[in-house]
Amino acid sequence: MENYTYNSLTLQMEGLKVSKDSVYTLFFLFLTSYIFIIIMNIGISLLIVLDKNLKQPMYLLFCNLSVSDIIGSTQIIPRLIADLLRPPSERLISYYECVVQAFTTQLFGTTSHTVLMVMAFDRYVAICNPLRYTAIMSNKMVIKLTVLAWGVAFVLVGILISLTVRLSTCRTIINNPFCDNASLFKLSCENVIINNIYGLTFTVVLLTSSIGTVVLTYSKITVVCLISKNKSLNSKALKTCSTHLVVYLIMLFSGMIVIMLHRFPDYTDYRNLSAILFVIVPGSLNPVIYGVQSKEIRTFLYEKFHSKKCLPK
Repeated sequence: MENYTYNSLTLQMEGLKVSKDSVYTLFFLFLTSYIFIIIMNIGISLLIVLDKNLKQPMYLLFCNLSVSDIIGSTQIIPRLIADLLRPPSERLISYYECVVQAFTTQLFGTTSHTVLMVMAFDRYVAICNPLRYTAIMSNKMVIKLTVLAWGVAFVLVGILISLTVRLSTCRTIINNPFCDNASLFKLSCENVIINNIYGLTFTVVLLTSSIGTVVLTYSKITVVCLISKNKSLNSKALKTCSTHLVVYLIMLFSGMIVIMLHRFPDYTDYRNLSAILFVIVPGSLNPVIYGVQSKEIRTFLYEKFHSKKCLPK
């Protein structure tokens, strides 16, 4: 029979199940990944702030994705690295800290979708209505879209976590490498049908809106490019839209794998690893993809490094 501990304020994190020989390898990989994510995302955000040529709606909106990646990785990876060096019995976390981590984790996942949705709208306006792009995508509109992306995510996740914290707990083991909503409400012995209904609705609405927005905007962009004989417009569309689409697909498939593996209890270890990769892979690749594809960013970096090399000794 299962032992129950009601409303305990101290929880135990299951963490990753790894052999002693693999601990330091994973420690090094996660630490390197975290440092890379922070440096790259802060770096590209600073470039956008410092260079006036990069103060375009597309890049300003991308800054939101960098902020989301920094928040998500900082909330998850350092704690995960520390737990790798602890025995399972010492991987303890307070209930309130777990709630904060669950909220931040869900917010990170949700804003990944909402920010990429507003970025898809930006690409749609830029390609399908270029003459009015400056008027439509003004600084005021960029601020509104940013507030909308974060505001919607904050409200949806706030309701999700509120439904969970109302439940009393009877277990103390978090069967996950970090706290999220599902691992939190699984601590309860109460009826969680409301949580399941809202969680399912939340997921369906978010994914439907996200995929629907991207499919709709890119369908219209494709039609415009096929009709138009403007090679410059088509080249611009291919470069900017392919970048956004690659970033979106990486995020979507990383998240889909986690959701699908939740349905297979026998693959818990794979699910835990994929949940961590959902944080690491998009957070590492997003700034690299935008940096490589962006002519403005490449030009800025070239001028900075080239000017340093040309300075007299």
